[in-house]
Amino acid sequence: MKIQRYIFFAMSFVLVSMIAFMLMLAVTEMPAYGNPDNPPFNFVWERYVYQGVEESGGMNLVSNVLLDYRGYDTLMESTVLFVTVVAIMLVWGTTATSQKEKEEQEKELKKLKKQKEKEKKQQQESDFDTTE
Repeated sequence: MKIQRYIFFAMSFVLVSMIAFMLMLAVTEMPAYGNPDNPPFNFVWERYVYQGVEESGGMNLVSNVLLDYRGYDTLMESTVLFVTVVAIMLVWGTTATSQKEKEEQEKELKKLKKQKEKEKKQQQESDFDTTE
């Protein structure tokens, strides 16, 4: 059993180390902050502003960007929010079930305590009867 725990710990450590290494590599590949040649300062904003109305057909620039240019990103954000809400509802549902089970267990414990108290009283009475 301990060997399995050590293997699990080692594999977890290796996985976390690999993820941390990949994140560090991603950070080193990022362009310098404030550089005018960075992608956000290139042609993207010009296209959104000047051709957004023609390409998307909407008059609101923010809606054009969110729905047409960033549609998949918005869809994934909505999916993440939906999955989060479903997960929370499932957790609350299992908690309610476990509370019912807890109440039943408490009732059973109370019954057992009452039985033990009765047995103690009976034993004390029988002890008292034998001493007389």
